[in-house]
Amino acid sequence: MRQGPRNLITDVAGLRVGNADDAGLRSGVTVLVGDLPMACGVQVMGGAPGTRETDLLAPDRIVQAVDALFLSGGSAFGLDAGTGVMAGLRAQGRGFAVGDARVPIVPGAILFDLLNGGRKDWADSPYPDLGRQALESAGPDFAIGTAGAGYGAMTANWKGGLGSASAVLDSGVTVGALVAVNALGSVTVDDGPWFWAAPWEIEGEFGGLGLPGAFPAGTEPAPGKRQGEATTIAIVATDAAMDKAALTRMATVAHDGMARAIVPSHTPFDGDLVFAVSTGIVTGDTDPFALGHAAACCLARAIARAVYLAEPGSGAAQPAWRSRWT
Repeated sequence: MRQGPRNLITDVAGLRVGNADDAGLRSGVTVLVGDLPMACGVQVMGGAPGTRETDLLAPDRIVQAVDALFLSGGSAFGLDAGTGVMAGLRAQGRGFAVGDARVPIVPGAILFDLLNGGRKDWADSPYPDLGRQALESAGPDFAIGTAGAGYGAMTANWKGGLGSASAVLDSGVTVGALVAVNALGSVTVDDGPWFWAAPWEIEGEFGGLGLPGAFPAGTEPAPGKRQGEATTIAIVATDAAMDKAALTRMATVAHDGMARAIVPSHTPFDGDLVFAVSTGIVTGDTDPFALGHAAACCLARAIARAVYLAEPGSGAAQPAWRSRWT
């Protein structure tokens, strides 16, 4: 397993990602769009999720593919981002055909960033515009760290952010991850520089620091946020042909990567969620065991990269990792 050329989810051919964010709002939106509709599954393991259109992704539902996915800040207000994404896709002639009508299929998930010091006194929700802007900016290269849905994200001790990573398997199949990290837990061991995801790091992509010689034993962490204030939301993707049932399993396994990179994770206070998509470009004998493992590893790496690359900023509620350790 090696990094893809960009070390981004867009190393999966046929995918593009766009960000839109607002420094005053301290929030934003990230959109993943396929050149063609994508098969998609989802698994929610946190206790406080916020979602749109996820019921459609069950294997027994009639809709078999999605046009785009969005991740957004703004708590429940951020679900409005899907309206902007739908409007942009409709203008492009995209969507599920019902007679002469087309309905873009755009599931999404949100994180809570309403108490991060940004301006939240809007009269009209900014999220539809941010959603459309993110869609219209989508391309193979995009910013991570303090960007998009991760712009105003926080963790137990450091600024959160938007992360991405990719892997090319020996079979030639590509797997990638995209994540907005706004966790109750910590991505590092205590307040030190070491990332919990270090065993899965490739080519020093988040500092090459490894792990400390000893871990704090018997720690019982106290929650630093209240119910509904934390969530890590992610997308894993592959070019291997997979149906909705197989992708649901892939999303479930990818949650292992979240648990490797955030301690604790999947708490009652988080809305932890993973989407999984397939572009279906690579057909034939694809190994679900290898794909699930690669998805979990990519997600762990993407989570660490989100915090590693988050930028310091005036007025931020938390310090950036890099402001102390670089």
